[in-house]
Amino acid sequence: MQYILSKASLSIVTRLAHERTLCAFDFDGTLSSIVDHPDQAVMRARTENLLRQLALLYPCLIVSGRARADVLSRMSGVHVAQVIGNHGAETESSQHPRHRVDQWKAALELELGPVPGLWVEDKGLSLAIHYRQYAQKADARRRILAVTRKLKRARVFGGKQVVNVVGGGVPNKGDAVAAERDRLRCNWVLYVGDDENDEDAFALGGNIVPVRIGRKLRSHARYYLRTQEEMDALLELLVRLRKPVATR
Repeated sequence: MQYILSKASLSIVTRLAHERTLCAFDFDGTLSSIVDHPDQAVMRARTENLLRQLALLYPCLIVSGRARADVLSRMSGVHVAQVIGNHGAETESSQHPRHRVDQWKAALELELGPVPGLWVEDKGLSLAIHYRQYAQKADARRRILAVTRKLKRARVFGGKQVVNVVGGGVPNKGDAVAAERDRLRCNWVLYVGDDENDEDAFALGGNIVPVRIGRKLRSHARYYLRTQEEMDALLELLVRLRKPVATR
């Protein structure tokens, strides 16, 4: 993986600024810091201001594991081309059956029971089983995976002290980014994420610059940022490089 803010990477970022580039981002751990509880997530004022500037210069997309309405409530008036929730499955027009999620939730709550520090978040089209506050992390993950393996027609994948459950066959983040790239007629894509559910987007073919928050050997991302705080430096660079092109 190559550091996206290095001198060696400047040419690729400059290329993005000279193309019809879709700038796509995860939310938690990317535009906002990882927090103890999902309700606490918020963009820093500087990140928010830079994203607002970026969205005036590039088509911008947010693809989050959160519900779409939840992400929109945290955008503080920043207007982007599209916000897609539930790991790529939820757009403004998407309609998916709710009954399957209700069945999964009932099964999880029955088998896991009331365990301090372990809780199920219902996001409408997906579930997230959080165990950040559970003392024995490895034990919690084993218990959760043992239960989720029994769920029918579900896709289960991990994250940062969370296990996610979505419908098998529904669009993932890669599908969502590809669809928006085509809809907005972009010939390049910048995608920045930090977790397992971002790998489908990192793996997209074509002219894509996949950037991971935190270096990881086993990842489809070819570039990285050292910390989430460095997102501001990347956003600022993209804005600075684009402005001369946009004002010709």
